Amino acid sequence: MNSNWEYYKIFYVVGKHGSFTQAARSLHNNQPNITRVMNTLESELGCRLFVRSQKGVTLTPEGEKLFAHIEAAYQQIEKGEDEINSDRLLESGSVSVSISEIALHVLMLPILQRFKAKHPGIRIRVYNHSTPQGVKALEQGLVDLAIISSPLKISDSLEATHVKSFQEILIGGEPYRALSRRKQSLADLSQYPLITQSHDSTSFQYLTDLFLKADIILKPSIEVTTTDQILPIVEHGMGLGFVPKELAVPSIERKKVFSIPMTEKLPSRSISLLQDKSRPLSLAALELKRETLQNSI
Repeated sequence: MNSNWEYYKIFYVVGKHGSFTQAARSLHNNQPNITRVMNTLESELGCRLFVRSQKGVTLTPEGEKLFAHIEAAYQQIEKGEDEINSDRLLESGSVSVSISEIALHVLMLPILQRFKAKHPGIRIRVYNHSTPQGVKALEQGLVDLAIISSPLKISDSLEATHVKSFQEILIGGEPYRALSRRKQSLADLSQYPLITQSHDSTSFQYLTDLFLKADIILKPSIEVTTTDQILPIVEHGMGLGFVPKELAVPSIERKKVFSIPMTEKLPSRSISLLQDKSRPLSLAALELKRETLQNSI
């Protein structure tokens, strides 16, 4: 581009109004300056763009060709400004977030509900990932944020912010109701079928570490893919399971399962929000992050 973009902006406004005077008024400028700029533009392009008359100006054939291109560019710029303004006001935009199953049930469902009610124009993509999958998706730039549960291992390129702590409890169905009347040790559990998540999950890692501290090898009877599969299996009396307290409370209140006290104190787990330090967040992602951290406990 040989000429200053400001020249083309003035050319567009002059062509749109067909008058140097009206263009000057629209641009909060003066007519002599508008005339000077248009003369300079014509000189640089080596052709006349306007035919001057007492009634105003009309475009020459060359001017009409140039005007068509400048008008299209101008409209695209205005469209871009409108989109940015909508994003700034959180009327549009999108955010993609990886949420582990535990984080979804223990923390994120009401947050997502409120966020969507406040910002209906923002599109939300939620990926149901395990903690390792969520970390990988974030590192690969597939998601804006990852909200996942501990245990957690991340590289220096990611930043983790603690959001909420939660407690695992041991539960059993009707066949194991008697166990709820006295404390059980981890060693006691070896005589009962245990239901856990699969070996590659952070929940299994948490339980493995817990049992190893008591010099016990964890040997589950049934392995499932997700935490929410444990609850119905326990309800049907197929064994005992460790689940976040928040997930178990409704079933405990309906006496579908029973909380079994432990002699050992179970360490709490945490939910963290992760982001890539090297990638700036969109306005929509920043807002979801802000609303999530408001619930930090």
